[in-house]
Amino acid sequence: MTARQRFTGRTALVSGGAGGVGEAASRLFAAEGARVVIVDRQPSGEALAAELRAAGHEAVFALADVSDAVQVDAAVQAAVHAFGGVDVLFNHAGTIVIKPFLETTEEDWDWLMNVNVKSMYLMTRAVLPHMLRAGRGAIVCTSSISAVAATPMEVLYDTTKGAVHQFARAIAVEFRDRGIRCNAVCPGFIRTPHGLREVRDLQALGVDTSDAAIAAQQGRLAEPDEVARAALFLASDDASFVNGAQLFVDNAFTAV
Repeated sequence: MTARQRFTGRTALVSGGAGGVGEAASRLFAAEGARVVIVDRQPSGEALAAELRAAGHEAVFALADVSDAVQVDAAVQAAVHAFGGVDVLFNHAGTIVIKPFLETTEEDWDWLMNVNVKSMYLMTRAVLPHMLRAGRGAIVCTSSISAVAATPMEVLYDTTKGAVHQFARAIAVEFRDRGIRCNAVCPGFIRTPHGLREVRDLQALGVDTSDAAIAAQQGRLAEPDEVARAALFLASDDASFVNGAQLFVDNAFTAV
């Protein structure tokens, strides 16, 4: 097995796998030999799966809102039906609310908690029984620098990412002795539609996210595949003794 085929014979499920870092991860998992299950509420995931199949990879798409238990369970069952199980879960799906805290609503809170935190609970709960039967599994949850470096206008988002940090730790601790690893990948600002919208919306609210400010904080915007490669490392046997960790992909943003 070459270094570029770390996931041959394994099935990787990527939530939020149709765009941005999720899309980059879907492509990289496929390139490294995985059978890929793309789960997303964006129908464009079907075109991505078709593209991967046309390139000779095994890939399927499941349309799902990952904050809904029925849809999550159906997506995981589709993965099991297609490929027999799930060996890797990349809990990537997430979104953001950017507004002054006193202008946020209870609906904002509930929606963001559902998409960013409840989704990871639902996906992990649905996938873990299959991993436990196999006696092994790797879970990677997308957290953020926002779990430890608070940003004005992002109180709700920061809170959800703090929860993701602890969720990954707790899963790792509870299931370590049953062959399961769970880690978090924590990006800084990324050059994706989501990341560029965050930069633009923060700037509009008076938070300095200018090119100069980003350069001072982390040198430049991260590219989607740079974050995805970190997630693949955590999911691979190269990280066999890495469990309950948070890997910051932020070019020293949080080290300053």
